Amino acid sequence: MIAWIKKQIQTFFNYVWKLFLNGLFTILPITLTVAIFKITISLIITWLEPLRQIVPSYLDVPYGEIIVAVIIIFLVGTVLKVFVLRSTINALESLLIKVPLVRPIYSSIKQLISAFSGKDKMVFREVVLLEFPRKKIYSVGFVTGKLQKKLRPNEDVIYYNIFIPTTPNPTNGYFIVAPKEDLKPINITRQEAMAMIMSGGIVQPEDVICKIKNEEFYE
Repeated sequence: MIAWIKKQIQTFFNYVWKLFLNGLFTILPITLTVAIFKITISLIITWLEPLRQIVPSYLDVPYGEIIVAVIIIFLVGTVLKVFVLRSTINALESLLIKVPLVRPIYSSIKQLISAFSGKDKMVFREVVLLEFPRKKIYSVGFVTGKLQKKLRPNEDVIYYNIFIPTTPNPTNGYFIVAPKEDLKPINITRQEAMAMIMSGGIVQPEDVICKIKNEEFYE
């Protein structure tokens, strides 16, 4: 009788524990999303704090500096588009990258943003799967270009430059050279691939279908 009671109590507590875990795992993604969003907003507000000094009186509302920042970004984009001041910006960038400590940081950030913003499609041409670091283990990589003929191990075989980011920091990674037949393109965007890499595979795009292309990745 005592054993039966203990078993019923154990069953009850197991059931309650499962209910608790079910609720926890349901709420946790929402809670973490809100927390990350709140931290991000707090960081942005901290960075934009100097703008509060120039916020007009009619924009003296909570997070008014964010509104001012959006307006400034919009105006800069409009000026660049309408008045074609790209040469001036390039000149300023040339001066900026001459500063020894600033050059590596600025150049790395600019290249990374350009690669994944979609502006520079010649940086990361294609998302591929390839066997790395050994056979039967696949890694997600990005085709960055075609290897010059004089650098190929076999001039009769087409080789591509591949960048394989690491998790969770995609700014680190491996640069390898692989023949075309060892690459398996997948039909996901660079942004989707990066999200998958940074999350360790937790975040995955829907309807991922592997495909083989006959055309070359990089012309």
